[in-house]
Amino acid sequence: MQEIIEELEKKRQRARLGGGRKRIDKQHAKGKLTARERIEVLLDQDSFEEWDMFVEHRCTDFDMGKETIPGDGVVTGYGAINGRLVFIFSQDFTVFGGSLSASHAEKICKIMDQAMKVGAPVIGLNDSGGARIQEGVDSLAGYAEVFQRNVMASGVIPQISLIMGPCAGGAVYSPAITDFIFMVENTSYMFVTGPDVVKTVTHENVTHEDLGGALTHTTRSGVADKAFANDVEALLSLRQFVDFLPANNTENPPIRPTNDPWDRADNSLDSIVPDNTNKPYDMRELLKKVVDEGEFFELQPDYAGNILTGFSRIEGRTVGFVANQPMVLAGCLDINSAIKAARFVRFCDCFNIPVITFVDVPGFLPGTSQEHGGIITHGAKLLYAYAECTVPKITVITRKAYGGAYDVMSSKHLRGDVNFAWPSAEIAVMGPKGAVEIIFRGDLDDQEKISERITNYRERFANPFVVGHRGFIDDVIMPHTTRMRLAKSLRMLQGKNIINPWRKHGNIPL
Repeated sequence: MQEIIEELEKKRQRARLGGGRKRIDKQHAKGKLTARERIEVLLDQDSFEEWDMFVEHRCTDFDMGKETIPGDGVVTGYGAINGRLVFIFSQDFTVFGGSLSASHAEKICKIMDQAMKVGAPVIGLNDSGGARIQEGVDSLAGYAEVFQRNVMASGVIPQISLIMGPCAGGAVYSPAITDFIFMVENTSYMFVTGPDVVKTVTHENVTHEDLGGALTHTTRSGVADKAFANDVEALLSLRQFVDFLPANNTENPPIRPTNDPWDRADNSLDSIVPDNTNKPYDMRELLKKVVDEGEFFELQPDYAGNILTGFSRIEGRTVGFVANQPMVLAGCLDINSAIKAARFVRFCDCFNIPVITFVDVPGFLPGTSQEHGGIITHGAKLLYAYAECTVPKITVITRKAYGGAYDVMSSKHLRGDVNFAWPSAEIAVMGPKGAVEIIFRGDLDDQEKISERITNYRERFANPFVVGHRGFIDDVIMPHTTRMRLAKSLRMLQGKNIINPWRKHGNIPL
């Protein structure tokens, strides 16, 4: 028995060493943690239970049978983040470059299957060169098995990908299906085909970073939700982020106690919207003034900046926020912002997270690039997301709500539960000046008359009261009372229960 125990410990030590001390030192030299070190930072102390430590690959081609390493390039198991169960896989770049074999894939699939059975999030720490070439189609089959589970878990349990190294070829599609993708600056990248292939096919010279680095995917492509300076910052931020989410789609998000009074008034909100309707203000500042303790975990902060999305809390309960940002493109909706917000709203709807929408939108961004790029289809995604959404929906119109963009931004007509407007709200088909120029297009010479008509139009249409007369907003509220009114509305909506008609699934305009 003692011999077996000693042999077991030797095998464990071998598995913990991964690709060996030399490769671990090389990983550290790049500023990267090892697969096991990452798990230690992410999970609660001593909570990790590892599975399949002794699994090895089964490939014998290309002399692969001569080199086997316990664990086969991925550490899998479960543990806790702030006391809550999560399942995790962490790819080990020191073992065959973290490449995915059939055995490697089977380990990931096993913890994903178990996560579905017990209803807990799955977190993937990706650091892999892609499919293990020596295994041929077996590695491709392994990827497809993972993809299938990603799809089946979508909307059932939260899935989060943290890209902490290379993620190339087929490896990118599993993260792409997950709910959120985070990256690490300068050490992680994602692309379907690498720089060498790009150069061969298109004759473009491009670096790994420019092709698929964290900056590229958080500012240009929108593939990633956020980038962090290093491994430790990314992992600690992920611990904070997971606290906003429920374990699965049958549960509500956790409640975090707060000392921030629910009825706290903020008088600075009464003057945050400028008198000049063409002057911008920072919607991010507004959001932080109404949420618990000013905490707002923003998603995609550097992409489609004309709309803000992210999580916060009111009375300790998680809320998803969508808000037009007047500081960027005057808050107009365009292709990128519509897609960004639509995906976020759909996630919130999947996981029982109320959606609060702050509206200051002059319309959809005009131009040939938008029309040719499909703004009609992409704008419809946001409309579809709000219309389908059944979680509590609260809308606050702070200033402009013009044209079709008024409808799209969680209006009463798309089953908004509670719709407020500030006294500064202008709700109309278009702005007063544009409306007058169209209505009186044959009589635009008299500037004094034009000014009078603009004033008249604003009084008759571009204000919250006409919409209030129709019942399309529930109340005109003073800005400083916004937090209190939101808190009351969220309490009232806790028992909301509506069900969409049965269908296999809708056909969202993709």
